[in-house]
Amino acid sequence: MAKAGDFSVQFWGVRGSVACAGDQHHKYGGNTSCLEVRCGEHLLVFDAGTGIRALGERLMSEGTLRGDLFLTHTHLDHIVGLPFFAPLFHPESRFRLWAGHLQPDLTLLDALSKFMAAPLFPVPPQIFTGNVSFHDFVAGETLEPQPGVRLRTAALNHPNGATGYRIEYNGRAICYVTDTEHVEGTLDQNILDLIQGADIVIYDASYTDAEYPKYKTWGHSTWQEGVRLCDRADVELLVLFHHDPSHDDKTMDQIAKEAAKARPGTVVAREGMVLRP
Repeated sequence: MAKAGDFSVQFWGVRGSVACAGDQHHKYGGNTSCLEVRCGEHLLVFDAGTGIRALGERLMSEGTLRGDLFLTHTHLDHIVGLPFFAPLFHPESRFRLWAGHLQPDLTLLDALSKFMAAPLFPVPPQIFTGNVSFHDFVAGETLEPQPGVRLRTAALNHPNGATGYRIEYNGRAICYVTDTEHVEGTLDQNILDLIQGADIVIYDASYTDAEYPKYKTWGHSTWQEGVRLCDRADVELLVLFHHDPSHDDKTMDQIAKEAAKARPGTVVAREGMVLRP
């Protein structure tokens, strides 16, 4: 049971684009995006990549059946685990699902209904037997999903849209900023405003600066840009996230070494890692 003032983030999926199996991805993990954030007794989940399946099993074993699930966006690697999130099938569970990138053209339920439909998937979202509700907002709004828990949001630069989050609790802040592309030579003011003075910033570090020119317009950033943003915004800890599937453990070890040299204390997200601001 979480303590009243505890504030933490645990990583259940850290990979981008597609899940990766094999020994070469063992150290950092091969599951796609999923974070568990605890704000005292309140559970917040961010993204529903393949990592959410194992989180669901853990929640079921401890009897945690209430929470809020916030999506950065609805590209497949961030929602593919949702139909395998066990708490949604428990009749006593109560989960609210949120998205800030779809309005005014779609709702979150619309998007998930297209994903969970033949011939792509055999059953619709209505298969969930728990108390599951769907909530849309517009990136830029501030949310208060639970007393004392404040979420500032911001629109990110990603194909089809995405949302960045700043979770504020008990005087501290954790930011989750993934699936965003920077403009070379210009720091994104929208992101700077979101992460200013944060204790922890989890940032899209899919590529290196050397790799980035090959992937322009794909909607992702670099670990070096994360360093530049966090230095400007006086961030305490930078966490590199959304690892490219081509980056095996050896590559990630090298990135970790270079990033820690460029900004001492910087860490690379690994499945199972728990951080507290």
